[in-house]
Amino acid sequence: MAGNSFGESFKVTTFGESHGEAVGVIIDGVTPGVEIDEAYIQVQMDRRKPGQSSVTSPRKEYDEVHILSGVFEGRTTGTPLFVVLYNKDMRPEAYDDIKLAFRPGHADFTYLHKYGIRDHRGSGRASGRETAGRVAAGAVARKLLERRGVSVTAYTKEIGGIRCARYVEGESERNAVRACDPEAADAMIRKIEALSSAGDSCGGIVECRIGGVPAGLGEPVFDKLDADLAKAMLSIGAVKGIEFGAGFEAARMLGSEHNDAMNSQGFLSNHAGGILGGISTGAEIVLRVAVKPTSSISLPQQTIRISGEEHTIRTVGRHDPCICPRIVPVVEAMACLVLEDHLKRQAALHA
Repeated sequence: MAGNSFGESFKVTTFGESHGEAVGVIIDGVTPGVEIDEAYIQVQMDRRKPGQSSVTSPRKEYDEVHILSGVFEGRTTGTPLFVVLYNKDMRPEAYDDIKLAFRPGHADFTYLHKYGIRDHRGSGRASGRETAGRVAAGAVARKLLERRGVSVTAYTKEIGGIRCARYVEGESERNAVRACDPEAADAMIRKIEALSSAGDSCGGIVECRIGGVPAGLGEPVFDKLDADLAKAMLSIGAVKGIEFGAGFEAARMLGSEHNDAMNSQGFLSNHAGGILGGISTGAEIVLRVAVKPTSSISLPQQTIRISGEEHTIRTVGRHDPCICPRIVPVVEAMACLVLEDHLKRQAALHA
């Protein structure tokens, strides 16, 4: 099974299944001599773990971080860093009813046709639980980025059609949906709880802001910084779209409106989202991702069995009625991975 690794100079490989023994990540290319411990990584894991509130999955996984290699006496050694998170609250029997049927919106159909075999226990490798390894790796990358003054902050911008009207710094870590607007957050929570009670789900938009990135980062043509960020975000299972800066609104603007004019102090606007020609401008990088509604819902849905027979299915189990709150740290992690990789590639260019 290819496609489990990401990055070049800073490379990560995730492993594990939703209801297997463990999930985790192997990280290669970590700068040696950097102080890091399990507690630092745990902070980010706690932001992603299930069971946080009424708007997340009730599954109880504490995602306790275990570093098995790559750190000695509290410092990175430069050798591969191995992080494992043991699964504790597995209930594979909850998926027995869907073993021979395809769940709408899930990867059941495609995995079976690609591999000829599928792990039906909570989607196996296609589960959102796979992102735990990404967040652990992202925490390591974040530690390296902090030394360079780079910051990465994501938050919920919209859920179920309810959009944040303002940005309040720090607010996203004070409410259950990680929204940047406290009033919108209250309305979002009410909507998610109502949909959950009705057996349905909803999607939303997560925005990410990246500061402190110097001008000149990114490889022209195929490895553009925005292209690699886009791949990173679209590799997250629930993400179905991405935009930078003005994004799709650029299609409705004139060139005179969209172009970011400059003076001696820098750019006067940031419609480009901090990237031009695939290379960072030094301005804040701004991107937004579209997050689909959770596929696992308890409402009856029409599908087929593996045999081809038509079938009505209800997905039972423990699922997030909206993925946005827990995908925020995943978005941040993937941004951190891309930035650390490109910073290492840039350093090699000028070595």
